[in-house]
Amino acid sequence: MRSKPYRVGMHDYTIDEAAERTGLTKHTLRYYEREGLLPPIGKASSGHRRYTDDDIGWVKFLQLLRATGMPIREAKEFVTLTWAGDHTIPQRVEVLTAYRSALVERMARDVEHLEALNRKVEWYEGVVAVRNATPEDVTGERASSR
Repeated sequence: MRSKPYRVGMHDYTIDEAAERTGLTKHTLRYYEREGLLPPIGKASSGHRRYTDDDIGWVKFLQLLRATGMPIREAKEFVTLTWAGDHTIPQRVEVLTAYRSALVERMARDVEHLEALNRKVEWYEGVVAVRNATPEDVTGERASSR
């Protein structure tokens, strides 16, 4: 893919700024570009990459896809569908729906895990409280008042 021409006056970011805005490394941004996961990145007359707000949006969407557990190979397939045009929207909906369902299932399991951990922490905190208890804590009376 050829890089798109750099347009003067368009809001743009250096690769350092793009990395900062996305939380990715410059290496990862270059990798995404090399793998065809991003639209062609514009270049300034110096040859340096210039990322637009749209490019940053693509990167953030790829991060979302990756966070759902989507492998790079499938993300590339999804990007290819997107760039193929609107006639692929039903396929894209199918892909995203499948990942959404898997995410919902994973979240439900995580809630169960969190509840189990909370119960265990409460139990251990109770053990610690009993070990550290004084007679006053148990009887509610001061030792000197007996």
